Amino acid sequence: MDCDPWFEKILLQAWLTVGISTVSRQDPSSLLYTLASLYNASSTAEQKRLTVLVHLADSDLAWLKDTTARISSLFSSQILAGQLLLIHAPPAAYPTVNGSPGAGAVAEADHGKGYSKQNVDHAFLMSFAAKLSDYFLLIGDTVFCAPNFVTHIYSKVTALKPSPWVLLEFSNVGLIGKLFHSRDLPALAHFLLLFHKEKPLDKLILHFRTLLVQENPILCRPFLFYHRSSRPTFDGKEDTVVQKKNPYGPSNPPASVFTDMNLSGTHFPWEAYALDESFFWTNDIRPGNHLTVVLNHPARLSRVQVMTGSIVEGKFALSKGQVQLGYDPQGMPQDCASSELLGWLVEGQMDREIPQESASYPVSCVRLVVKARQAGGLMIRHIYLWEKDATEEKKDQGRW
Repeated sequence: MDCDPWFEKILLQAWLTVGISTVSRQDPSSLLYTLASLYNASSTAEQKRLTVLVHLADSDLAWLKDTTARISSLFSSQILAGQLLLIHAPPAAYPTVNGSPGAGAVAEADHGKGYSKQNVDHAFLMSFAAKLSDYFLLIGDTVFCAPNFVTHIYSKVTALKPSPWVLLEFSNVGLIGKLFHSRDLPALAHFLLLFHKEKPLDKLILHFRTLLVQENPILCRPFLFYHRSSRPTFDGKEDTVVQKKNPYGPSNPPASVFTDMNLSGTHFPWEAYALDESFFWTNDIRPGNHLTVVLNHPARLSRVQVMTGSIVEGKFALSKGQVQLGYDPQGMPQDCASSELLGWLVEGQMDREIPQESASYPVSCVRLVVKARQAGGLMIRHIYLWEKDATEEKKDQGRW
């Protein structure tokens, strides 16, 4: 690869390249949310060691133009700093299938399986990324990232230095959170091109790992990445089982969780929103600090429950705080333009049914706000949300 001086500067700075391959989809903002999460979860120092490489792997010219314009508008500073690169492989660069060239021919050859083009898309992504940094992290375009994930990955790689490895996995969901040595990318890209019609991408990656003599997966906990479309559970799976077992329990629709409170590096903000026994831990909070749940899609809520402090003794509860409901999502990452008070916590807890007149408006944010300084620890045990189901809505309409 021949590099101009500006590009050589990038090569000297980057320790980690995050690779994303994306195509047009129903939700055009998915990629933007993922990029926002990447940068929101990284400190200024971490971003200097980070390059994000996005392969716009779709031949739809209108989508390419619109996506490029939106990314350029929202992330211009990262692009100018060389921290965000956009690439596109033209259709003619794709393998010839049955005498027909191009990405369309590759996609048609899938016979409905859908993985052949994905393999080639990622081969181009990895080939370009090979000389950008020491390590390469593969994620998807619908991903939420843990705070300071770069530092966590660096610590894990440093701890494993005496031992050889091919693939580290920082998530157990699909293709996201897969870490490679960049020196292995040319071979992996060639492998994907050779066998792009044979197996799905995740199967080919596992086969490549075993070929390089890493027999067993290396799962690195805590997991640092999860799909935005799934709930942030610890095992990386959706909470459908929980909902089936308890139809009267909270639903906690898909969301992202943001906070300006101190992070411990052990318990993350979204753990307060998980439908399990996990929790978020922080300390030395100040008035105005918040933990905000931003729903992927506005929802009509019937009930909100916020619990802080330990279960048995109630230690580390929030001494003074309130819960607000937010409306009119805006910005990137998203927040809510307007909000209203739902209620105050009493002894660190609040369990409130939403009044009928308020429940008719879709809620986009649920925010826990600190109202007094509190030294020592704070445990946010859970934030549970109940959606207003279709049966209730029909009853309400009947009343009118």
